[in-house]
Amino acid sequence: MQAVIITGLPFITINGESALRFDIPALKLHLFGSVIWMHEFYLILAASLFFLLFIAFVTTIFGRIWCGWLCPQTVLLDLANSFAGVAGKKHGNTVQKITLIPLSALVSITMIWYFVPPAETLSSLFVAPLITTFFLVLWFIIALELLFLGRRFCTSVCPYAMLQNMLFDKDTLVIEYNVLRDSECMKCNECVEVCPVGIDIKQGLSSACIACADCIDACQSHTIKRGIPPLPNYRGKIRRPKTYWLGGATAAAATTLLLLLWSRPPLDFLITRDNAPLPAGVNRYSYTIHNNSGEEQILELSSPDRVTLIGEQTLHLAPFSAMHGSILVKPTGKLERLHLRISGGAISLSREAGFL
Repeated sequence: MQAVIITGLPFITINGESALRFDIPALKLHLFGSVIWMHEFYLILAASLFFLLFIAFVTTIFGRIWCGWLCPQTVLLDLANSFAGVAGKKHGNTVQKITLIPLSALVSITMIWYFVPPAETLSSLFVAPLITTFFLVLWFIIALELLFLGRRFCTSVCPYAMLQNMLFDKDTLVIEYNVLRDSECMKCNECVEVCPVGIDIKQGLSSACIACADCIDACQSHTIKRGIPPLPNYRGKIRRPKTYWLGGATAAAATTLLLLLWSRPPLDFLITRDNAPLPAGVNRYSYTIHNNSGEEQILELSSPDRVTLIGEQTLHLAPFSAMHGSILVKPTGKLERLHLRISGGAISLSREAGFL
């Protein structure tokens, strides 16, 4: 399911744009019908704070749920192993490696879709040199990692796996072998054989464990016939004080981020005076307008001061777009501060700058 969501998310459009995509040329993030510009650094900070708290909350309470069930690395290798199982032991390894090659290509193009719209990517693939190069290089790197590192990536390279060791406490949800019931073990060793990272759960907790629960399933296939629970099983305490205060902090960060997004004005308007050699009594001003809404805006640029504006004064902004322009200003009397206004519909914004 998570693979379908990650692959399909760029195809979902809200207000005419991908549900989640970073537009590199325009330096803006399309986020579920809204847009975050790079100059809105406070929103990026709020989003980063929520993301970090969410990771800390999930990892501290639920352990390696991401590694065992949600990580793309795990999903791809499990999917390849499923195809290998159908082929049997004789050809299983070969089938797994062959399966990983097209899966690596799918991951490569999916990563590009989060920066370039899918329709544009597919039409430009093997036509546009830049997109083609990125696709082939990513494909090569991902295939190399999956084919030659595989699960060893989780235990030796992955930075998140290393971070988890710092976030765990004595009540974090982990998979542990019940040594008090060791006499009930049939010594079939299937829990070791099915482990994707090759650890022996009977030897105690290991930092290499990704909590996939394969050892539990293997043991349960035998113990269920004897009417006893499996010897390896989940151990931890989900409902505890840390769950509530860390979960509350995460919820507060999410609420703050949503409020910041909701309270943003539909337009941002900025003006600056240009230091350019012009005839006496004439100043030039540059302006930038960001349209934060999903609607086209038709605006009029004006000034309440006694001035003459020379330049385009009717402005058209596409949804989630930015406009950069300039205008010449000539006063009809003495002027020290200039006021420029953009207005259209229910929108009216005014900014001021010095006049020389």
